[in-house]
Amino acid sequence: MGKNSVLYIVMPAYNEQKNIRQAIHDWYPIVEKFGGKGSRFVIFDDGSRDETFSIMLDEKKNRPLFEPITKANSGHGATVLAAYHYAIDKGADFIFQTDSDGQTLPSEFEKFWSLRDSFDMVIGNRNARQDGFARKFVTRTLRIILRLVFGVNITDANTPFRLLNAATLKKFIDKIPPDYNLSNVLLSVIYAKHNLRVKYLPITFRPRQGGVNSINLRRIFSIGWKALQDFIKLSKKI
Repeated sequence: MGKNSVLYIVMPAYNEQKNIRQAIHDWYPIVEKFGGKGSRFVIFDDGSRDETFSIMLDEKKNRPLFEPITKANSGHGATVLAAYHYAIDKGADFIFQTDSDGQTLPSEFEKFWSLRDSFDMVIGNRNARQDGFARKFVTRTLRIILRLVFGVNITDANTPFRLLNAATLKKFIDKIPPDYNLSNVLLSVIYAKHNLRVKYLPITFRPRQGGVNSINLRRIFSIGWKALQDFIKLSKKI
């Protein structure tokens, strides 16, 4: 599609007052540099209880391509899904999703962008992630579960660093239930099951740059058990 591609960078945020200003400073130049006319950088505030959205509104000044949006709290996965629908509805050609906690690097975006016309999804592989044993354990366990339930071998299903062809995403996004908590995981499964063109590239994945991680081990196991039940129900529908 060349240099005129409409790029939407979408990012969920929840109680990220310590990180959100830096995230905007880091990622806004990317949409300016790589996106064609109509491109936007959109942050979806997921009903934060701190100053996240107020900071977003302040940072909107002098940033015409930045769209701060707030919504009722529904969780990370549901917020990402809402962001995908929003970008599709606004006419995006490509959608890039990452998180607002500073774990990913904007400098690694360009190599993904260079492959945009060759793949339906280019996704990061956190092969040297620096965010602790618990998260690494979840990634490895998830890979096993997805292989057993769906029969697919996925390198890193939940990476928050993915570039999507919007036309392809539009064809398959309705297979993801509304407000689904693990939308990115299910999206990776759908792409694998339908033999779509997916490319994994290694990325840097740093520790959270500020604030408190809302996911602890107890919640991880609770989410995991619910996810397994959901996966079994969804296995014949995707």
